[in-house]
Amino acid sequence: MKESPVTTELLRNEVPSENAGLDPKRYWALAVIGIGIGLAAAFGLTRLLTDLLYNVKPTDPLIFTSVAVLLGAVALLASYLPARRAAEIDPLVALKYE
Repeated sequence: MKESPVTTELLRNEVPSENAGLDPKRYWALAVIGIGIGLAAAFGLTRLLTDLLYNVKPTDPLIFTSVAVLLGAVALLASYLPARRAAEIDPLVALKYE
């Protein structure tokens, strides 16, 4: 019986390459890059939106900060929940179904 690469990596107590994408640092780096690009685009597009905004400055720092923090929290939650769910799986049970 030939073992799959995931099985041999689990048997050697290594992180399977398929689960390497669950690294939270990787998600945070992507989230920070995305928030940075989004903030830069938002600052660039403020001239187009000035007619649509009422009682808010186009470059209101409170709004920009609030949106960046909210998106960061969503990114943290989106990366934490799948990683936690994957960490709760017993490797022997996963091997049994593989």
